[in-house]
Amino acid sequence: MKQPCKHPRVQIVARDEDSEFVECKECGDIFESSEFKDINIEERTQEGEI
Repeated sequence: MKQPCKHPRVQIVARDEDSEFVECKECGDIFESSEFKDINIEERTQEGEI
């Protein structure tokens, strides 16, 4: 089974008044930057780093 991308490299692609959108340079996914922060927190909690 293929490992999901952990989005190691992202770049900002758009900004709005309330939002900022980033694109993963590895897999091409685009998502709101707040989602990216949530992904990192979730991964660290699962690995026991927090």
